[in-house]
Amino acid sequence: MITSETNTTLEAYNKETSETHELIVVSSSGERNLYFLRNCETVGFPEQLDFRWVKKGKTKASLTLAISKDLEAISLPQSPFGGVWIEDNLSSSALQAFLAALLEDLRQRKVTLVRIVQPPKPYELNGDLINYLLFKLGFGQESVLSHQFFIGKKKIKKLVQQESAKYFSKTKDLGLKILAGPIQNFGFLHDIKSWNQDRENDILFDHSRLISRVSEFPERYFLISLLKDGKAIAHTLGVKLLPDSIYYFLSATLPKSTIKNLGELCLFQLFQLASDQKLNFIDFGSSDSDSGANHNLMFFKSRFSNDISNKVSWILNL
Repeated sequence: MITSETNTTLEAYNKETSETHELIVVSSSGERNLYFLRNCETVGFPEQLDFRWVKKGKTKASLTLAISKDLEAISLPQSPFGGVWIEDNLSSSALQAFLAALLEDLRQRKVTLVRIVQPPKPYELNGDLINYLLFKLGFGQESVLSHQFFIGKKKIKKLVQQESAKYFSKTKDLGLKILAGPIQNFGFLHDIKSWNQDRENDILFDHSRLISRVSEFPERYFLISLLKDGKAIAHTLGVKLLPDSIYYFLSATLPKSTIKNLGELCLFQLFQLASDQKLNFIDFGSSDSDSGANHNLMFFKSRFSNDISNKVSWILNL
């Protein structure tokens, strides 16, 4: 799997040898991947399979698909994304051969539809090539979501060093207490749900599934809470989808709070957490509304981001 610290490259075509690759298919249950959500079972999908393109015993590329009772294969449902991952040097022709072999295997399994949610480029550096080959194999774009990022371990550290005094002074003047670290209990979920209901905002996430994931992978989830007079007035939940990154997953503030810019204070604490964890990038997620792009939210995030990349959902009827 690609991370920003593992700069896997594509082999030049003329270096391709006659040695063949082999498609290996195994259950993803009990496996461990850098993107840990590949190994989480999904309700309504009785089978979850890991497809691997193997050469000389080494996995070159892989894709995890959850297969529903209706024989629809999705990578991945109820997760931010799934997608094709290049895990070792691989030519474009070998990657296309992997995708073609995978589709043939799915046809033999009587799968009727394939949906692949390909992550933004910071997660998989060869994302542009993967998207290109999916298009060439007949996949159609189902949706495109634009994610905003702040990329660079040194840049994150530098920003925290430059801004920490200002934010420390601000939180002290406001009489706020900051709690940041692993999740100790799930009371914050009630706060987030209640605060968003008061604002008539819909936040779609499965409480029980989230609790199960946190229980299984506690080292991947971090909660930031701002307290005033001992009561929570803001929460931000971050998750390390990859070991070297953090995803801005859930956030909410108390609607009746008179303190301004709580979201900004939480975001700085996310930078502080990323710096402490020595992470390579922060993913602020997408900014969509029912009517289209949420430009106000995109503008807010742009103050804290230095890159933008698309998450593309592909679909193919077999």
